Order: sequence, then structure tokens, then C-alpha cells
Amino acid sequence: MWETGMSQTFLDRTIDNLRVAWRELRDSPVVRGLGLDESQSRQERWRRQITDCLAKRGGAVSARSRAAALGHDFLRLDDAGKREFLHLLINEFGVDRDRVGAIMSDWNMVDDLAEQALLEAELRAALTPPFRMILKEFNSLPQGVKFLVDLRADLLRWRREAPGLVILERDLKELLAGWFDIGFLELQRITWNSSASLLEKLIAYEAVHAIQSWDDLKRRLAPDRRCFAFFHPGMPDEPLIFVEVALVNGIAGSVDALIQSDQDDADEQESKLADTAIFYSISNAQAGLAGISFGDFLIKRVVGELQRDLPDLKQFCTLSPIPAMRSWMDRQLDAMLQKQDTGLPKAIEAALRDCDDLMGPKPPAKHPDEVSERTRTNIEYLTAWYLLNAKRVETGSAFDPVAHFHLTNGARVERLNWNGNGNENGWMQSFGMMVNYLYDLSMIEKNHESYVGQGKIAASGAVKRHLR
Repeated sequence: MWETGMSQTFLDRTIDNLRVAWRELRDSPVVRGLGLDESQSRQERWRRQITDCLAKRGGAVSARSRAAALGHDFLRLDDAGKREFLHLLINEFGVDRDRVGAIMSDWNMVDDLAEQALLEAELRAALTPPFRMILKEFNSLPQGVKFLVDLRADLLRWRREAPGLVILERDLKELLAGWFDIGFLELQRITWNSSASLLEKLIAYEAVHAIQSWDDLKRRLAPDRRCFAFFHPGMPDEPLIFVEVALVNGIAGSVDALIQSDQDDADEQESKLADTAIFYSISNAQAGLAGISFGDFLIKRVVGELQRDLPDLKQFCTLSPIPAMRSWMDRQLDAMLQKQDTGLPKAIEAALRDCDDLMGPKPPAKHPDEVSERTRTNIEYLTAWYLLNAKRVETGSAFDPVAHFHLTNGARVERLNWNGNGNENGWMQSFGMMVNYLYDLSMIEKNHESYVGQGKIAASGAVKRHLR
């Protein structure tokens, strides 16, 4: 696909830039003086390189040079080679469990609080694996933060192939969570005049509504649109998460109409007449930062920016997909077919049966316009029930991940939109249904506390009426 090729292009450039930057450091006299023996096996060579990095000989400059040499060689490996290297790293340069056991044994034998405190400090140091020092050395290199973010993305991608690397993945997540504290992030507006490389990344990273062309991107950055992203000082040219906003009058219900608007002559003055900001796409740009949340801060910061620049805005609302609804329906129907107790109300089971013919590989309808009025009513009923009542057993939070995100941030389920997304992806996710989440600034904190503390989901009367 067009966007896949685009993504590969700049990803290749990122790796090439890393190799060039690190090759220059690697070729310093310090590293050349190590005299690595090319006859060694690569695992023996890795051991020596890692040991040299941990030895701290020659000061900070030497340490950076050795880390650059190690990182440069790592980037040249294929996936299998990278996994082999990382297994060696955590198996041979991990926590010294014998030392940990000895310290714990000593702690159990002493009664003096001061001695226990000293042993506890020693224990904390012993529980820090040596390989963490290697990760921190990479952080100090040019583009080293991006390297570590991408490394964690690889580790997440390899979870099934290499489950033993989960130790490294979790350790790296802990480090990244500290480095990517919200206090370090900078909010920037992206415009058509932003750098070409940044616009290229925006196209590649868009995860909700694919950007089809440069003309499509230009339309999304028109005067009646806004795009904001968070950046980290260690990755100044890489957006971490970005949001696309449409400035309109009233709450929008169709993403196709919103994105494909033909208002090419829209000007800045028209945007100032809008009364509603619609957040229609929020995309995490860095797979390696999964589970490190700053999306809630993004929305609040963007609302603040919009209020400052456009004081006449009265509503802040999303137009959101419902990505997990159809898979949830599939599971309930499978359980019903196997005579299992779903725990669902009888009316919900009846509505699911009515929609069963839509779930197969060749449904009689493939677009919202082809659905009967009776089935449409049932789908709207199921959507309302799903958003307000379907919960994850382990956490009690909303089953739908997008719903959970906005409800956690204090939004209210405001309106359901039939045929909100009529394309194939929208049909496969939720039969074309979309939902507006309203950010009522006077109720955000109350809604947040009710949802997080009590599991209560705020919803408008219009949504509740779908429950008959």
C-alpha cells in the first residue's frame, strides 16, 4: 500500500542515520584501540564488547564510544541475530541472584535497624541488572532515545517468538516511563508549513483514518483544521502522539463527511466562526511507548490551546470508532451457540441473534445502507448497551479500549451515529457505528472520578434512550 511504502522509507532513513552517527563514534581511537579479534565467535565478541562497556574505563567519552560501537553492530543484525544478542545480554549480564540471596540472608540475621537499612540499599543495587547500564549508555548517544523506543517496539513484536525477553521489555518500559514523564514533553502544532519529513511521518503514523495522499494531508491541515503533537527533547523530530481536530458548527456524526469535506477555500476567518472542536483522530506514533500513557494530557493541553486561540468554541467532542464491538458480539454469539451462560440480559441475547446473519464471512449486507430498519434498531440498541455495560472482568473497566480512554479522561458518551464510518474498516469494527464523547469542561473531574473510582459511565439521555 502507498502508506506502507512511505513508512518503510523514513524508517530506513532513521536506521541509516543512526548507523552513520554511531559509526563516527565507534571509529574513535578509543574503540579502535580495543583490537577486537575478528576470529572470535560473534557471541564471544559481544561478551567482550558488553564487558568493556560496563568496565567504565577512560571516562564518559570512552564509554559513549564503546556503546556506539556495540549499538552500531547491533543495528547490522537481522531479527534472529538481534534476539540472540539480547538473550545473551539478559542471561549473562542480568541480576546476580546468588548475591541477592546472600544479602537477604544477612538482612534476616540482623536486628539493628541501621544495618538493615544499609543492607536494603545494597539489595536495591543488587536488583538492578548490569544490562540496564548498557541501556542508559545508549540513551546518551545521538538519537539513542529513538533507538531504545524502537528496541522496545521490537521486543513487544517478539513476545511470542522470544518470551524470555519479557524481562528486558519490562525493564526498558520502566526506564522509558521515567524518561517520558509528561513534564518533559512539548506540545506543538503541525501545519502544512512544517518540515516535509515531519509531514511524511504524520502520514505514516496515522492509525485511525489512513491519509491517502498529500492532497488528503493538506486538507487535514487546512485553516479550519488543527493538528497537535507531543514531542520529547530526545526525539525532537519524532511525534509521540498526535490529534487531528476539525473546527465545525455542531456535533459531527460522519467521519467521511468530516475528512472528505470539499471546503478547499476554507480560511482562518471561517474557523473562528466554529462553535465545536471535533477530535476525530488520536494516533500513538511510537509502538515502543505502548502502555506509557500521555494521551489524556494531550487532550487537555489541546483544549487549552484551542480555548486560547478560539474563545468562541463552546463544545469539545470526539468522533470515535468502536473498535472492539464486533469482536465482542462474535464472542457472545459463540458462547450462546455452545449453550454457555453469557450473563447477558435476555433482550441483549435476542438482539444478538437478530444480528447473527451479519456476522458470517458472507453477510447479506456489507454496508449500513443495506441493513433493514429492524436490524439497525437492534445494532443501535446493542451499541448503547455495549458502551455502557460491557466491562473487562479483570479490571471492571469499559471493554472497548477507545471508550476506556475517553471515559478515564472524564468524557461523557454523548451520541451514537449510524453510518458514521461507512467504509470497510468501519463495517468490520462496528457495522459503521461511531460515537461522540463529549468533554464538558465543568464535568470532567466528576466524570473521571465516578468512572475510575466506581465504574460509573456518564452518558447523555439520547444514548440511554437507545436502551428502550
